[in-house]
Amino acid sequence: MFCLSITITVPYINLKLNNGANTLKVIGLILGGGEGSRLQPLTNERSKPAVPLAGKYRLVDIPISNCINSDINKIYLLTQFNSVSLHEHIQNTYRFDQFSDGYVQLLAAQQTPEDAGWFTGTADAVRKVGMHYRHERPDHVVILSGDQLYRMDFKKVLEQHLETNADVTIATKPVPRDQAGSLGIMQVGDDNRIINFVEKPGDTPALDELRAPLEGEQYLASMGIYVFKSYILDKLLDNDFTDFGKNIIPMSIKNYHVCSYIFDDYWRDIGTIGSFHEANLDLTDRVPEFTFYDENNPIYTHMRYLAPSKIEDCQVSNCLLSEGCIISKATLHRCIIGIRAIVGEGSTIRNTVLMGSDYYQWHDTDERAAPGIGKNCFIEDAIIDKNASIGDNVTISPKDKKDGASTDYYYVRNGIIVIPKNTIIPAGTVL
Repeated sequence: MFCLSITITVPYINLKLNNGANTLKVIGLILGGGEGSRLQPLTNERSKPAVPLAGKYRLVDIPISNCINSDINKIYLLTQFNSVSLHEHIQNTYRFDQFSDGYVQLLAAQQTPEDAGWFTGTADAVRKVGMHYRHERPDHVVILSGDQLYRMDFKKVLEQHLETNADVTIATKPVPRDQAGSLGIMQVGDDNRIINFVEKPGDTPALDELRAPLEGEQYLASMGIYVFKSYILDKLLDNDFTDFGKNIIPMSIKNYHVCSYIFDDYWRDIGTIGSFHEANLDLTDRVPEFTFYDENNPIYTHMRYLAPSKIEDCQVSNCLLSEGCIISKATLHRCIIGIRAIVGEGSTIRNTVLMGSDYYQWHDTDERAAPGIGKNCFIEDAIIDKNASIGDNVTISPKDKKDGASTDYYYVRNGIIVIPKNTIIPAGTVL
């Protein structure tokens, strides 16, 4: 379970507060999603927020960057599962200068005299870290998810939250009927007030009653982004409930003034291998729905100071290439090429996320092959995790493989073949 807590002073947002105060303190909590079992094997050695994204970023960079771009700069990141690489990333990336009061502070799950157990759910995690953020005396609490790809200005959400005097505001995304059945759907009444919430209603007659008052047949899906009045959140957590979606949100709709903030822009939940693969490769489109090229709202990540990528006599189409790569006489189509990736002569890679490497070669090269793709390899519909060493003349494809299959060399999930981190595949292997 991972959470992020943030405090901001925003007198310049021009939010009109009923109490006449000239500052607004907002605490945010980013929930990492626990073990991330649906993203295995990518989460075998790292937490879900630490999974690489778009070649050079991590999933956690998305919500943190959205917060920073919304003038949110006091951050508490709660960690529990496979947290070492996440800790390293945060410590190497988010360093505020001495003239700012902002910070990213890591808080690992811990035993206390009151509770010796782990976080057992999203609500349980927020409850257990309350003592760490309440000293900021927040007016409102923003709760976010750590496994989504989107860009949102949280100041706009807060503006509506204040204008409607909502106790809770839930960000919702309009979706068509064929997607609504597998999501948490909100039913709204007058003034966007939420009057009902059904988790994964399926394509049943019950779904008809949840239809949103929008053009076409659309439904409002919960994005897992919430704004609470701070004292209301305290009341809602004064129990043993463990989950926001299953427990806290239905209870708040029943007992408090809860409104929907409709977000009609790009948003993608990245919870499975299939959605992760697709979301990454969508970034290679000529005009992608989500872009990392927004200068006004950048996505921040670890600055590595790598050399420029070197491309020698290659055929490259619809690819994103990160820094420090060496690609020689290869054919690449619709690929994400991660940092320090090396691809040998004559290799063809299609529809693949190649995460790259943490280094160019091992110090003990006599015992361990250097990471990278060898010569004359063929790879398609794949995810090659970091530091994998693929020998010459290797073929990697999910074709004719049963979904859910796994060996020492690969996993097949959602029609994608995944080579786990640090795997060594000998020359001439056909997978």
